[in-house]
Amino acid sequence: MRVITGSARGRKLVTVEGTEVVRPTTDRVKEAIFSAIQFEIEGRTVLDLFAGSGQLGIEALSRGASECWFADNSAASIKIVRENVESTGFSERSHIVNMPFSAFLRTAGTKFGIAILDPPYGHRIIQKALPLLVEKMDERGVIVCEHEKECVLPESVGEFHLVKILRHGRISLSIYRIPEKSDENSPKDEEEEDV
Repeated sequence: MRVITGSARGRKLVTVEGTEVVRPTTDRVKEAIFSAIQFEIEGRTVLDLFAGSGQLGIEALSRGASECWFADNSAASIKIVRENVESTGFSERSHIVNMPFSAFLRTAGTKFGIAILDPPYGHRIIQKALPLLVEKMDERGVIVCEHEKECVLPESVGEFHLVKILRHGRISLSIYRIPEKSDENSPKDEEEEDV
């Protein structure tokens, strides 16, 4: 596992060993996530929710995000996030929180420009997190959810609408935004790529 591009390009990252809970995002799926938001990262505050190893937040920092909040319920994951953040030199721009997603989202005092959610599959966690998360997003915010293909997410949550679905084999990426007035009735964009 490595940082794909930006100031920390090529840096190797460690992951949590011996657990099925942490499922690192593949480089191809990670590239798809950041291709979809590449022109929106610079100077933004990012949330890596269900951070795992922290690789998605670190990728955002490498690509110019001003700061990143890493939140995870697992102490083992948080230890790995700290290690990866230190090894890539992003400690000063990182906030690392060990708590359940619901408690974090209820108490966070920050507005996020980009939120990336990659929770354990098969537990309907994204559906539970989205209503809390949209309250913490800024008006130009983007929410990217990585999930199994079979997971069906709502068309809208608060003012945020599902605007794009990218399918990569058995993995889907669902992207939410507050649409422009002219885009409100536009159909969502769906793309499929073999991985």
